[in-house]
Amino acid sequence: MTSSDPKRVTFARRGLMLVISSPSGAGKGTLSRLLLDSDRELTLSVSVTTRDRRPSEVDRVHYHFISKQRFMSMRDGGELLEWAEVHSNLYATPRGPVEEALAAGRDVLFDIDWQGAAQLREKMTDDVVSVFILPPTMAELKARLTRRAEDAPDVIEKRLHNAKAEIEQWPNFDYVVVNDDLQGAFEDLKSILRAERRKRSRIAGGLKGFVETLVG
Repeated sequence: MTSSDPKRVTFARRGLMLVISSPSGAGKGTLSRLLLDSDRELTLSVSVTTRDRRPSEVDRVHYHFISKQRFMSMRDGGELLEWAEVHSNLYATPRGPVEEALAAGRDVLFDIDWQGAAQLREKMTDDVVSVFILPPTMAELKARLTRRAEDAPDVIEKRLHNAKAEIEQWPNFDYVVVNDDLQGAFEDLKSILRAERRKRSRIAGGLKGFVETLVG
């Protein structure tokens, strides 16, 4: 068990990978930011991507925006933990920073699509906690994409078309949260993270010594 409260008993543990996925516009980005702002034990895995930067995005904060040539070089050099092509753009997670964080007992948040989540589950099964975010309706999903005002109408239609196939991936995730109310969905995510941090398998090493002292 870990806690930011110094009065509580804490146990050393390996960090976990909180993977949040959703169709575009369902809210994973907003929910991820809320979690990061509220939890000092959580750090964001910043992906690399070949797509163009949106007006609201900052390089090296939201993504590392790189060329396709550089992306392929990282992939072929074994520097990527996962990668995927989404809406004709390439996305990936650099391996080094994630492995360093987990070994140091820090939790890492991933805001990625279902393809990337599948690769992470395959490679890092014991470390991954996956959550899929669903919109309440397709009409609301379209409204959110339109209000975002960051994509052309044809791109929005493409995202809505792809969303139907993406939504079908929900059975592959550990948890599913319907984002019909932002605060409610946020509270659900906090509860999931809190419970997973206290999972016996994650704290077994530190807990063993504590119990031996407790009963000794």
